[in-house]
Amino acid sequence: MTRLAKTGFLIAALIIVADLGTKWLATVSLNYATPVEVLPFFNLTLLHNPGAAFSFLADAGGWQRWFFVILATAISGVLAVWVTKLRSDEIWLGTALCFVLGGAVGNLYDRIVHGYVVDFLHFHWAGYHFPAFNIADSFITVGAIMLAIDLFRGPRQQEQTE
Repeated sequence: MTRLAKTGFLIAALIIVADLGTKWLATVSLNYATPVEVLPFFNLTLLHNPGAAFSFLADAGGWQRWFFVILATAISGVLAVWVTKLRSDEIWLGTALCFVLGGAVGNLYDRIVHGYVVDFLHFHWAGYHFPAFNIADSFITVGAIMLAIDLFRGPRQQEQTE
């Protein structure tokens, strides 16, 4: 395994630990669906999401739990293999993939153990509320943005000389 892969998997593991630790803290410290104001535009609000992003399929009757478990497991496997195949100079791509991997595994754990994902970060402004999310969701989002940037950056210098 390359040094990049080892570092990437360490990053993913740290994301998983941070995600599960903050979800645990939210679960033991907050009352369900009761906002705790931190800033005028930010609350800590414990919520359970049986669906996907923005509660997609949350009311689907239960089958979605195992659908998302299978999907997240498959995606995580593909990402892990992809990371092991990266060249040592593909640091940006490796970081992006490991951000998504760490977040996916954090939420996968919740789905398997609880049947829902624990969310608690809740932003709002002028009466508009952004759906609650968690640390895993944050890293998945940042990783996805990094992947999009990587896609549009074009070939790196090493690739151009080959």
